[in-house]
Amino acid sequence: MQQLTGMDAMFLHTEMDGFPMHIGGISIYDQSTAKGGKVRFKDILSTFEKRLHRSPIFRRKLQKVPMGLDQPYWVDDDKFDIEYHIRHIALPKPGDWRQLCIQAARLHAQPLDMNRPLWQAYVIEGLNNVDGVPPGSFALYIKVHHAAMDGATGVQFFGAFNDMELNPKPEKHIPVWNPEPRPGKGGMLRRAYVNNLKKPWQMVKLAGEAMPARKRLKAGKDEGRFRSIEDKETTRFNRDISQHRVVESRRFPFEDIRTIKNAIEGATVNDAVLAIIGGAMRTYLDAHGELPENSLVTSCPIDVRDESEREAGGNMVGMMNVALRTDIADPMQRLIAVHEEASQAKAYAEAMGPRIGMDTADTVPGGIISSVMRLAVASGLAQKNVMTNTVVTNVPGSPFQLYLCGAKLVDSIGIGVLAPGVGLFHTVNSMVMNKKGTIIISALACRDLMPDPEFYAECLQGSFDELFAAATAADTGNKAAAGKKRA
Repeated sequence: MQQLTGMDAMFLHTEMDGFPMHIGGISIYDQSTAKGGKVRFKDILSTFEKRLHRSPIFRRKLQKVPMGLDQPYWVDDDKFDIEYHIRHIALPKPGDWRQLCIQAARLHAQPLDMNRPLWQAYVIEGLNNVDGVPPGSFALYIKVHHAAMDGATGVQFFGAFNDMELNPKPEKHIPVWNPEPRPGKGGMLRRAYVNNLKKPWQMVKLAGEAMPARKRLKAGKDEGRFRSIEDKETTRFNRDISQHRVVESRRFPFEDIRTIKNAIEGATVNDAVLAIIGGAMRTYLDAHGELPENSLVTSCPIDVRDESEREAGGNMVGMMNVALRTDIADPMQRLIAVHEEASQAKAYAEAMGPRIGMDTADTVPGGIISSVMRLAVASGLAQKNVMTNTVVTNVPGSPFQLYLCGAKLVDSIGIGVLAPGVGLFHTVNSMVMNKKGTIIISALACRDLMPDPEFYAECLQGSFDELFAAATAADTGNKAAAGKKRA
């Protein structure tokens, strides 16, 4: 039995109709590399069954504390049924990329059953006309509640059922699973009593952290090291959100992204990606006659684990806000500005204290968080007081080629989560594709706010193309100037 942290439980308290709080992804596998050139559904079931011990997420479910007096616990599901969690479907014809995205968006819009372990997977066949995908490939769509993991722990979860070798050696010993008995109400209430006695001291500690944080923020602003981004523009992505979702993505060679970031001294791959997304949002909104005069802003989750917490599950993230400089048309000038904005945002987050959000979530009762979120949605405050225009999260993938039952992983995209007032979410992940590094930018949006996801994907591609061309031209010019200087 393990109690959820305040940040883990926050994703439970904020789940409402139309706002399922799970994250997920689509992975596509070429089964021609498997033994006999075929992977059967029962092979996938068998592989998962043999790997269940690798992650506690698979077989644990929620146990609420009576009367909601404390955060819930993770307990073993003694009636765990793997065939409930892994299902087998096929795309309707023509079985192209658009159909796969539509299917994934529909599955992603459906909430998980809170009475079972909070994950589900779908093996999807019929990918007969997906461009760039080998014939006979299948997809695996999987979703896991955000209360169970963040992006960092998601990488570990993904590795539980994938292999780094085509023909891995079978595990010598698979431990026998003996589910722990569920806790009694009396024991849970006693724990709740003890935990609630600690709340006043936690509040005092939080107040003690807040005072020096305020001083650091004031000093940083006075010295010009950073600024806080106060008022945010309101866009179509910050309106009422329906229950419907859309999914799209684009892939870019890692070396080309590296070329872009190398065009600006000190820039990072993340800066390049943010500049691409900023350009895409600018183009998309401009095409709809809705481009704001001032820059849009994105929230970027930050992994705040220290070395001793690398194996810790759950959620351990901070947040920083970065201006995407959608007010700048020139791609290189936008990259320069985004690099500066990201540097300031990092300094601001450090001054604030990256773990202060975690400490706040541990201190504030979950019932209050839930009530505030529902009030914000019902009253329209989530739309009137824009916190951010979008979210961009970076989820590093495996630097190695991966396989499932001998089938080679050939494509993968991440799918995030929408929240009240935030109807567009970007997931950035990396993978090895054709022996080369690839960066994938995917977008999850409310269908009512983005009825044309294919066009947004074209905007991502166009933004990348412009930035890469500008970076290449700048590199050529720098080399020519260096040659003349040597001459």
